[in-house]
Amino acid sequence: MACISSHSLPFTRISCCRSISSTSLEFLYTHNYLFTAVPKIFSAPINSKSLKYGFTDFGRSSRRGYHQSVLPIFNSIASNNGTSSDSVERVAVLVIGGGGREHALCHTLKRSPSCDAVFCAPGNAGISTSGDATCIEDLDISNSSAVIAFCRKWGIGMVVVGPEAPLVAGLANDLVKDGIPTFGPSSEAAALEGSKDFMKRLCDKYAIPTAKYQTFTDPLDAKSYIKDQGAPIVVKADGLAAGKGVIVAMTLEEAYEAVDSMLVKNVFGSAGCRVIVEEYLEGEEASFFALVDGENAIPLESAQDHKRVGDGDVGPNTGGMGAYSPAPVLTKDLQDIVMETIIFPTVRGMSAEGCKFVGVLYAGLMIEKKSGLPKLIEYNVRFGDPECQVLMVRLESDLAQALLAACKGQLAGVSLEWSPGSAMVVVMASEGYPGSYKKGTVIKNLEEAEQVAPTVKVFHAGTALDSDGNFIATGGRVLGITAKGAHLLEARDRAYQGVEQINWPAGFYRRDIGWRALPTETTTTTTT
Repeated sequence: MACISSHSLPFTRISCCRSISSTSLEFLYTHNYLFTAVPKIFSAPINSKSLKYGFTDFGRSSRRGYHQSVLPIFNSIASNNGTSSDSVERVAVLVIGGGGREHALCHTLKRSPSCDAVFCAPGNAGISTSGDATCIEDLDISNSSAVIAFCRKWGIGMVVVGPEAPLVAGLANDLVKDGIPTFGPSSEAAALEGSKDFMKRLCDKYAIPTAKYQTFTDPLDAKSYIKDQGAPIVVKADGLAAGKGVIVAMTLEEAYEAVDSMLVKNVFGSAGCRVIVEEYLEGEEASFFALVDGENAIPLESAQDHKRVGDGDVGPNTGGMGAYSPAPVLTKDLQDIVMETIIFPTVRGMSAEGCKFVGVLYAGLMIEKKSGLPKLIEYNVRFGDPECQVLMVRLESDLAQALLAACKGQLAGVSLEWSPGSAMVVVMASEGYPGSYKKGTVIKNLEEAEQVAPTVKVFHAGTALDSDGNFIATGGRVLGITAKGAHLLEARDRAYQGVEQINWPAGFYRRDIGWRALPTETTTTTTT
């Protein structure tokens, strides 16, 4: 089943017994999708405190989608014994975005006991056919008024903004102004990611450890500074560049070329009109995430991704070719140091600057080889991709409640539960990525990949369905084969076993995800 229109809005799948709001119930019935062959027996709006509904999924027809038959189960709970939905706020959630990160968020929100329904705009074919959310492909997420109207019409209790671009454009500002709880920072606070110069200046002002740097708009000045500093050195576009605006130059010539590409050739457009030139830090990279409510912050589990396109961390940077959690390099002591020296000062600094941060802070860190201490490389103001995938499959707490607490400034005292063991995601990308690549290539055997083990999940980042119902690639990074295991080795083996099942000749993947944590292990998988 392809993503559908907000005019028809059928649910792609609802399973598991859970309460549903009267608004969502009216939504289901009005569009005459799920209540097939069930007579209309309600003459008044239904309150979730008086009726509980169970929905039964009677089977899968094909990879084109699911055929649902839905059975309402009426259980009067008017006597209310203090259990079920009264103890927590129940919500329908709209997730903004359509990549692998959003698929993972939808998948986890769907499993949240307090979440009545999950919508995703625009979503993608994998999110829709898996039943992890109802995809609203024609909702213009760049139009705040359209998003607000959708939320009002369908009783959305929280919006979760996945990508950075809508945040920088101010979507969260508009939603919050209209009284809609929104997990994601204002455009002012999103400058932590939207401008590397802003982030660096904040670090300077609030003594947050980071690499030494200078900002330039003139290519000659930048090259003069690079010559004085020597190589290796790092050149970054100031603005958003889809994860491709960072050049780790191992020679002066590479650094000069990076400056010219950004300031002279304008390869990143306005995102590259300023460049940050910073010192090269030697050590091991790690990703650290924290939920923030404007004043308080709580840590998530650690993760480590693999930015370079090739095995052994060679080749150009990408948005991420794989990740695993937890990251052994981030010990408990180091996590405490990160919270005290980086996260808390950032939260306090943003509040002092008049732009409180609400959402998830994703700190890209370097654990310096010479000191063993963390330094901040960059901030993202949303869940990382593909790190989000491994975090979400390990989260055992109610994600909807945790994010809602952040929206309402109520994170103090909140704690999260995580599954033991490890998780790993291996990204499959279109051949040629991060350069030019062909779109529309057919991908087969995705269901077989998930049948490797119950803990294997395929998250879709860039897929659609063709006229024959086949999944096709529509992006650079296309799939994230994710698995859990009792330990990292088991998680890795299951993830790669899933990869081996997929038939996609036009795709490729790294064969060494997790190599830093498993230095003596190698993988032997090949593209099928």
